[in-house]
Amino acid sequence: MLTRWPIAFLLFISIVAVRAGPRYSSRIVEIETGAIRGIILELNSRHLEPVEVFRGVPYAAPPVGPLRFRPPAPPLTWPGTRLADTFGSVCPQRYPDITNKTAALQFMPKGRYHYLKKLLPLLVNQSEDCLFLNIYVPGSGGY
Repeated sequence: MLTRWPIAFLLFISIVAVRAGPRYSSRIVEIETGAIRGIILELNSRHLEPVEVFRGVPYAAPPVGPLRFRPPAPPLTWPGTRLADTFGSVCPQRYPDITNKTAALQFMPKGRYHYLKKLLPLLVNQSEDCLFLNIYVPGSGGY
C-alpha cells in the first residue's frame, strides 16, 4: 500500500522540475564587449529542433544623461560571462488607453483592440536604456 508521503514527494519533484527555469546553453560566445551565454528553447513541435536564444544583448551604450539625443555610442564592456536569458527594457512609447472597451472600440477596430490587449503586458518594462538585441540561432540546440 502506498502512503501519502511518496505521492506528495513525487508531486513536489514534478512541480520543482517544471519551475526549474531555463536550460542554459553550454556554449559561451565571445563578442566585442564580453562573453555571453544564452538559453536553449525547446519548440513545441516534433519537427523543429531546439533554438539557442540570446536575450537582452546590448548593442550600444545606454542613451541616457549626456548620451541622450546623440548618435549611439559603443556598448559598455562587462567582466565575466553575461547570462543572456532575459529580455531588455522596451523603449518608452505611448499606446492608446483601452481600459474602457466600449470607448476604445469607438476609435479602433476590434482586431486592434484585442492585439493591444495581448501586447500591453509586454510593454510594462519601459526605459530609455532600451538598446538591446534578441538573437535566435536555429539548429544549435545541441550546445
